[in-house]
Amino acid sequence: MSQQIVARRGRPGYDRDSMLEVVVAAFNERGYDATSLGVLAERLGLSKSAIYHHFASKEQMLEVALSKALDALEAVFDAPEATTGPVVSRIRFVIRGAVIVLCEHKPFVTLLLRLRGNTAIELEAMRRRREIDRKLGLLFEASRDEGTLRADMDPRIAERLTFGMVNSIVEWYRPDGPITPEQLADSVLELVRTGLREPASL
Repeated sequence: MSQQIVARRGRPGYDRDSMLEVVVAAFNERGYDATSLGVLAERLGLSKSAIYHHFASKEQMLEVALSKALDALEAVFDAPEATTGPVVSRIRFVIRGAVIVLCEHKPFVTLLLRLRGNTAIELEAMRRRREIDRKLGLLFEASRDEGTLRADMDPRIAERLTFGMVNSIVEWYRPDGPITPEQLADSVLELVRTGLREPASL
C-alpha cells in the first residue's frame, strides 16, 4: 500500500502512482531534461521535501516511469501465449497485447518512445526496448520459415513496420474517445494480417 504524503494546506495529497502521473505528464510536455524539480513541485503543489517522501531524485522518477511501460510490454512477450504454440497465434497475441499496453499506459509509453539516450537510465530503457523489438523480429523469422509470412517480406522490415504502426498510436489515440483498446487492437491485427500473410495463413 502506498504511503500518503502531506501536501501544503489546501492542496490534495498524492500517493506514489498519482504523483508519477503528474510527473510523466510534465516530462512529456517539457522534455525530461528541461523539467526541473522546482517545476514538478509547482505542478504538484508540494514542497521539494514532500516529493522526496516517495522519490529520491528526478532520475528515480524517470526510472520508475519507464519501468511501468517496459514491464507491461515485457510481460506480453514473456507470456506463455507468446512463447509457445503456433507462430501465427503468438504473433497475434503479442501485437494485440502491445496495442493494449500502449493504450492503457499511453503517457508512460510516450515517454519511452521519446528517449534520447542522454543518461544511463535512458540507455538501459532503450536496451530493453530493443530486446522487445528483437523478440517480434524472431517471431516473424519463425513465420517466414514455416511459410506463413509472405516470401517477399523481410522479417526485420516486417517487425519495424509493425512496431512503427503500433508506436504511432501514442500520437493520436485518446482514452476517452469512441475506440476501445480492444477495437483498436482488432484493426491493427487486420492490417497486419492482410499485409504480411501468405494466403490462408495469418
